[in-house]
Amino acid sequence: MKTIVGLEIHVQLATATKLFCGCSTDYRDDEPNTHCCPVCLGLPGALPRLNRKAVEYGLRVAKALDMEVLEESEFARKNYFYPDLPKAYQVTQYDKPLAVAGTVEIEDDEGHEKTIRITRVHLEEDPGRLVHVSGGSKYSLVDYNRSGIPLLEIVTEPDMRSPQEARRFLNKLRTILEYLGVFDGDREGSLRVDANISLEGSVRVEVKNISSYRGVEKALTFEVTRQKNLLRRGQTVTRETRHFMEGRGITTSSRSKEEEHDYRYFPEPDLRPLRVAGWVAEIDLPELPVARKNRFVVQYGISLNHARTLTGDPKLADFYEEVAHLDPALAATWVADTLLGELNYRNMSIAAVPPGRIAELLGLLKSETITDAAGVQVLREMLDACAAGRPCEMPAMIVKRENLGKTMGDDFTATVQAVIAANPQAVEDYRNGKSGALNFLVGQVMKETRGRADPRELGRIVSESIDIGEV
Repeated sequence: MKTIVGLEIHVQLATATKLFCGCSTDYRDDEPNTHCCPVCLGLPGALPRLNRKAVEYGLRVAKALDMEVLEESEFARKNYFYPDLPKAYQVTQYDKPLAVAGTVEIEDDEGHEKTIRITRVHLEEDPGRLVHVSGGSKYSLVDYNRSGIPLLEIVTEPDMRSPQEARRFLNKLRTILEYLGVFDGDREGSLRVDANISLEGSVRVEVKNISSYRGVEKALTFEVTRQKNLLRRGQTVTRETRHFMEGRGITTSSRSKEEEHDYRYFPEPDLRPLRVAGWVAEIDLPELPVARKNRFVVQYGISLNHARTLTGDPKLADFYEEVAHLDPALAATWVADTLLGELNYRNMSIAAVPPGRIAELLGLLKSETITDAAGVQVLREMLDACAAGRPCEMPAMIVKRENLGKTMGDDFTATVQAVIAANPQAVEDYRNGKSGALNFLVGQVMKETRGRADPRELGRIVSESIDIGEV
């Protein structure tokens, strides 16, 4: 059964103030209901005033996605009652969105390039949020600090054929948004997804308000399995809205799926139509991920895989360019593979790492002052200091303090002989042509010497010692 997936992505735009009033959007660390005014609370007589920066950000996204900006777009009232919607309607764009018909390129599940069509982008206001009281209480609290935050909704065609493709699309879209500077992905709740999924020949189910990229893949994977099981048992899939419970990795039925007429859309009488197509020519786009990836390959001579990893986050790409001057290939390997792996393990951001210290470490590696194994140890001590809020120590000082400086293999002859004597089976395996045995013996010597010896030099020493019978 072919899986059919379309996404509706709600992006909080990184403006300083809300969409229709002057309240600050920097609300996350503040007390509930402290970023509110008569406009975002929907009080009688309050009139909205459109945030120009939000419109400019929307146009920037439309241009980056190669979309057609309409000559006239219009705000409408989407009517529904919910406690976190103080006006009992949401101001959004309906039949006249900001822009239509764009594209994003991703890799499909077979590794081939695939085009995901963007149906439309439009502006709307975020509702407030409900805070469900724990302890078995039968009520919830409402925080209107989020009410009126500018959202850009990006709607795709149902072009994705698996949960994995959906996650790759979201990763690609997030990178584009971060390069454009319209979105702060580190802020909680800054991107939320509604996923529409069906199996070919069956009805569509919507899964609402998924708050993470991994969550989208998990929710869709669960839905594929659930719907297939229903059809195999001869049951029908109900068209409905479902809620994703991330902690349990399942979706649960929320309500029957609304139709468009249920919302009773009509034009917002307090806002004039937008005629901003002429602004597009004045928008200068930054270097976007694909262009930067291609430049990295040409300018720095690094592999396509490294370039793809390094440009997947604009902060990481900037960091790499700060440390690449000494040896671009060495820097690419250490930043994309070693440093990124250590950061992920610690759940740290690249912003916490001083690029100057990494450049110093790369200098020690390039001059062969330390081995790769010692370099990893130095890097870990540096990152542990950063994670603890301590000053990041100079790599050379760590090398000196921990005695990690590279030493020629002849100084380790006694250690080599001791390892050979302690591992007769590995020695016999090596003599019988098992090359992995030599790697094992070299690893044991590296362990004893705390990574200070060059493994290639040690390989030669161990091999020669076995060949001439030095045991």
